[in-house]
Amino acid sequence: MTKVKIATDWLAGCAGCHMSLLDIDERVVKLLEAVEFTSSPVTDLKHPPKEGVTVGILEGAICNTHNIEVAKQMRERCQILIAIGDCATFGGIPAMRNLVGTEAALKRAYLETESVVDGLIPDSPELGKPLETVTGVGEVVKVDLFIPGCPPRADALFYALSELLAGRVPVILPPEHFVYD
Repeated sequence: MTKVKIATDWLAGCAGCHMSLLDIDERVVKLLEAVEFTSSPVTDLKHPPKEGVTVGILEGAICNTHNIEVAKQMRERCQILIAIGDCATFGGIPAMRNLVGTEAALKRAYLETESVVDGLIPDSPELGKPLETVTGVGEVVKVDLFIPGCPPRADALFYALSELLAGRVPVILPPEHFVYD
């Protein structure tokens, strides 16, 4: 049987959503019988294969031009794109910088914070240019399924992947519906 290929990546966030994915615990063994993780930020392979995958999973907000490039590449290379976590869904904690503006947030973080000595605001092509407004992934590319939460519950992630593997469109329900033996 051919396994379903899944690629994951993170944008601007804390990586908690990937930890939640790992928190599906022993059910990961059952999942790995049906899927192959082709790339993720926690493996050596960082980009989804050019030939594409069935499911792409993104966590984190869109904060800079590099995040946009990653989201567009993931959208191009996957059939189904899932945005997991509050950051990917609507900007989450990183979007708090929208309240003061990018320039003021960078200045405070890198130049004015009490622990900074001779601070510099990072400026590298590898980082991408900061955007004026932080958004969720859906503001940049089409997202097929949003799974909110900070981080989303492991049960919700397992449920969504299980439904997709069964050929069904998952319906994300409140947490009390995710009770497993």
